[in-house]
Amino acid sequence: MIRTAILSFAHYHASFWSEAFAADPRVAFTGIWDDDPARGQAAAEKHGTRFVADLEALLDAVDAVAITSETAQHRRLIERAAQHGCAILCEKPIAANLADADAIAAAVAAHGVTFMQSFPKRFDPVNHEIKRIVESGALGTIWLARVRHGHSHGLDEAFRTGWWADPARSGGGTLIDEGVHAADFLRWLFGEPESVQATVSNTALKLPVDDTGVAVFHWTGGLVGEIATGWLFHAADVSVEIYGSAGSIALSGVDLASRDTIGNGPHLRVAIAGTGERRWDVSPMTPRFVTGQFHHQNAIRFVDALVDGSAPPIGLADGRGALAMIIAAYRSAREGRRVWLRQEQEGS
Repeated sequence: MIRTAILSFAHYHASFWSEAFAADPRVAFTGIWDDDPARGQAAAEKHGTRFVADLEALLDAVDAVAITSETAQHRRLIERAAQHGCAILCEKPIAANLADADAIAAAVAAHGVTFMQSFPKRFDPVNHEIKRIVESGALGTIWLARVRHGHSHGLDEAFRTGWWADPARSGGGTLIDEGVHAADFLRWLFGEPESVQATVSNTALKLPVDDTGVAVFHWTGGLVGEIATGWLFHAADVSVEIYGSAGSIALSGVDLASRDTIGNGPHLRVAIAGTGERRWDVSPMTPRFVTGQFHHQNAIRFVDALVDGSAPPIGLADGRGALAMIIAAYRSAREGRRVWLRQEQEGS
């Protein structure tokens, strides 16, 4: 049995991971720590485990931890967990800045612990089908990919006054909160981009962080990839679009805005040139984001890796790579210019 714990219920994904741990016969869900004792106690009662106020005591009692704190707390909690030899699952993004991401990598290496980054899009079968089609060459030369990812939580007072809207705790607004999902998805499909041009706005909600953002990435060879993200989507349809010289893909139902309005689909549509009349071929696949257990997959795959003794499917380089894309986008928006990712990766 792998003894696991959740560190902080600041992020609501902690509930999904707790459900996965509690239901897994390979896991002994040993406890929850939270710097908000009332929140931690309530979570422990809900998920059938114990609240442990002493972080060090809990770390001594477990083999692995899942960290769902405010983003700015990731580094501190990971360093503490690594010192105790705990395997670590970390909520996205890996950190609020690249300096913290590098410190996390140093701590993981120094103590030789297992680290997994949370990016649940990678575990949705519908996204693997997209990756298969892209890698098959059926779309020809791909020139444009667009990912719109977001929700309507900005309309809720509790969200607007929470830590997500505090740059000291979150590292930024919607671009780092939701856009990092899209950044990892594009990086997973197409590799590291070359540069980015971006713009952000906080005009709608007038918060100290962005509520709307668009980042346009460029790849060597000509591919353009766009991330559009926001906290104010009342409803939405297509979440992913990919356009190539021989075909196109459109996908719905993979962010909160499109999941709640599309219903039963169709979700994945593919059009390939030369296959008859120009029309969409509708896939019968339904995204896991619609069917359920989407965020649970992070915890399940984390346990899989620990049980098998295999490398986690998403690691430090993935966490840092997606964060670097977002940090570069913020820099582009701030400075009003194109930013080269290699310079951002190297911290210049």
